Amino acid sequence: MKLKQFRVTNFRSVEDSGWIEAEKVTALIGVNESGKTNLLLPLWKLKPALDGEIQPTSDFPKTMFGAIRNSAGDYHFIKADFWTGTLSGKISARAGISEDDAKIVRVIRFFDGSYSVEFPGFHRQTSIPRTEIISQLEGCATNIKAGQALKQEKELQVRLVEELADIVSQVPADDELRVINLEAVKQKIDALIPEEPAKTSAIVPIIGQLSDWLDEAFERISSPQPGDKEGVNELVVSAIPSFVYYSNYGNLDSEIYLPHVVENLKRDDLGSKEAAKARTLRVLFSFVQLQPEEILELGRDFKDIHGQNREPTATEIAEIAEKKRTRSILLQSAGATLTQKFRDWWKQGNYRFRFEADGNHFRIWVADDRRPTEVELENRSTGLQWFLSFYLVFLVESQGDHKRSILLLDEPGMSLHPLAQRDLSAFFESLAGTNQILYTSHSPFLVDADRLERARKVYVAADGTTKATANLRHSEGKDEQAGAAYAVHSALNLSVAESLLVGCQPILVEGASDQHYLAAIKSLLLSAGKIKPKRELVFPPCGGTKTARVVASILTGRDEMLPKVLLDSDSSGKRLADSLKGELYATNPERVLLVADYVGFEQAEVEDLFPPEYLASELDRIEREPDERLSDVIKEGEPFVGQVEQWAKKQGIVLAPHWKVHLAVRVKQMALSRGIGDIPGNIVEKWVKMFEAFG
Repeated sequence: MKLKQFRVTNFRSVEDSGWIEAEKVTALIGVNESGKTNLLLPLWKLKPALDGEIQPTSDFPKTMFGAIRNSAGDYHFIKADFWTGTLSGKISARAGISEDDAKIVRVIRFFDGSYSVEFPGFHRQTSIPRTEIISQLEGCATNIKAGQALKQEKELQVRLVEELADIVSQVPADDELRVINLEAVKQKIDALIPEEPAKTSAIVPIIGQLSDWLDEAFERISSPQPGDKEGVNELVVSAIPSFVYYSNYGNLDSEIYLPHVVENLKRDDLGSKEAAKARTLRVLFSFVQLQPEEILELGRDFKDIHGQNREPTATEIAEIAEKKRTRSILLQSAGATLTQKFRDWWKQGNYRFRFEADGNHFRIWVADDRRPTEVELENRSTGLQWFLSFYLVFLVESQGDHKRSILLLDEPGMSLHPLAQRDLSAFFESLAGTNQILYTSHSPFLVDADRLERARKVYVAADGTTKATANLRHSEGKDEQAGAAYAVHSALNLSVAESLLVGCQPILVEGASDQHYLAAIKSLLLSAGKIKPKRELVFPPCGGTKTARVVASILTGRDEMLPKVLLDSDSSGKRLADSLKGELYATNPERVLLVADYVGFEQAEVEDLFPPEYLASELDRIEREPDERLSDVIKEGEPFVGQVEQWAKKQGIVLAPHWKVHLAVRVKQMALSRGIGDIPGNIVEKWVKMFEAFG
């Protein structure tokens, strides 16, 4: 099962986060104290792999503490929707709904620890239209009146028709009839059925059929919700992935004082930092199959046991020596186990770990091929400390079933060098092949500029509560600081800088939506071997016509060659093209490209590089209210954006301010998932021609 989206309510500083969509890798970007952690913790506590108990004094919002404490089962703090995948058949059979309705399941957890399950795609019928009931009653009366009644049933036939007409007149005038109304009708109909009807009666079966229909209708509107049916809750909760949460507080130290470890592992009143550290130590000792109490006991000298009043006997000396030898073997074995397991998982270094115990002290020593001399873990990079600590928590808490776990990483790698943070971001991408990842950060080095659709902005709203949005340009109100947007903008700046520093070739485009479309086209063409660019192509947006000249100048590069520019062929794009050709690009006008040259008709924009029905079908999924679908009226050979605006106006739809970017993100995801085989060959040929011009 895969996490689709989640929503946090009434948890610490979060009143209502709104729905937060989850990707393979999702970045929650926000400044310090914006509440990022308070979005991860409730998701962890939905189904923690280990620990993750609900802590009333910490987790209940202070303004509602009394109300929730008195009735914890009435307040939920997390809702999460999951794609059920291959389990949809089993779940649908248990819940008594269709497989389509079971494709998405919503799991809700309450502060008392209980769960409820819903199916967003299923809509239970709770009433019967009055017209449907009247039709059944009148149809029954008509059939009885036309029926061939037995001689002794003539009087019954007349009475039934009259009684049915009377029942019709008493049906409430409401458009929809609910359980109580239907039950009253059912009782009246059942009262009409004789206790001992004639065996060959042709009339009584007709009224019996009406009674059966009412039974079925009653069952239809009074049956419990699918999630309330026996066994459904348990089946779904057991099937959803577990969550593994990790924060920097849990990083291992090189030297560990064993008496403190033994004491802390027994306590349940530690602060957040101490608890995180104790948690990592617990999984460390569990992973290498050591008991800190045993290591402490095996290392005790004679004087520690008996005091200094006498000298040990030869037998006692031998016993102590044997215990210390046992401890040494255990530690060697544990170090070898950790070395092998970590090497299988972490491919960027051949690390060797050794455990050492000296009295009450426990140390971790590290060496590798580049630094063969052993040093304490704490004196190695903080990156290695983070990866080792995270690895232990991840592998142990997921209990071997780590491929099903969802990883929640709170401010990962913040102590790493910026280049190491970029490596960490790449590591997330590889790990996402088996595990969904959600992480918080305020560092631009952990924001992938090529996958900004994965970023969610976390901010403090005007009412002081934590909010999250996929709209990275969302205003944060009167206290508007750069906030999360600063990290995103910095990531974009880094992407642009890299295009200059590492020899990439920038193609300047007008806006973010163009960037998404062209990035998708590039990926599809590369995967199909249609293009082989000499340098990496990047598509930095210029942010509009006013800044195009400035951005183009900045991107000139060391060889003083102006970057190529791809502009829409609408009126504003042509004006910008003429302006650039007349000034900055006066000596290189051929480096200013227009979309129409590759699409084949005037006024074309970057959207027109894709088949119009391809984009229309996705926009229809966004705008579900209109009577007329865009896919039914879209035309080829005409600008897509203009058609959308006309269609929206006709249907009374108010398009969102950034609808083009939102659509571009969805189309990009759909195109990359479907592959180039889903694109007509003539369109692919146009793409190739355009990218050849970029080169």
